[in-house]
Amino acid sequence: MGGYYLIIIISMAVSWLVSWRLKSKFEHYSNVHLRNGMSGKEVAEKMLRDNGINDVQVMSVPGQLTDHYNPENKTVNLSEAVYMQRNAAAAAVAAHECGHAVQHKVGYSMLQLRSRLVPVVSISSNLMQFVIMGGIIVMAMSGNKLILTIGVIMFALTTLFAFVTLPVEYDASNRAMKWLRDTGTVTTEEYVGVKDSLKWAARTYVVAAIGSLVQLMYFASLLMGGRRN
Repeated sequence: MGGYYLIIIISMAVSWLVSWRLKSKFEHYSNVHLRNGMSGKEVAEKMLRDNGINDVQVMSVPGQLTDHYNPENKTVNLSEAVYMQRNAAAAAVAAHECGHAVQHKVGYSMLQLRSRLVPVVSISSNLMQFVIMGGIIVMAMSGNKLILTIGVIMFALTTLFAFVTLPVEYDASNRAMKWLRDTGTVTTEEYVGVKDSLKWAARTYVVAAIGSLVQLMYFASLLMGGRRN
């Protein structure tokens, strides 16, 4: 299992570096105040209106970087800082989450696929580590690969979900940047901050997807008779 732990350590290190960079970027662009004086809440509400979306509510939720769109109850949930602040970072996050609401309205196919995967992935993510560890032990003791096979399939589903998430997040960011630029909601200087913030936010999803794929390949190699240490 030494190889697995090495993969985990490397993945965690890269994830931490990207997350740290993301937070530093958001702190930096939090000091780039919008000339129009709009808060994240007001940016979100305007983007929704401009896209003809009248049945989505903008709400404040506790925490940092807890922003998300909930398609079930049609709410754009913004962290307290994003909800209230009036800067490029807040505008970027608010518009990005509204990008998901626009995806929902137009029936964006990848968002629909991700939504369909959620129930299965939720179960798999809660059980797969136990199933995989149990499968490795059983295979080492008896050579039976059934349990590990089930575990690898469950892990494959979560990896698929991670990769399906990538176009969903990038598309939401592209919609956000286009709207912010085309409507003049942000100035040229502010737009640079918006674009840079969303670029680093997207990279956290890329790192997560690649990390998941590498772990999947490791477990698959065990299943196919590779390393058994």
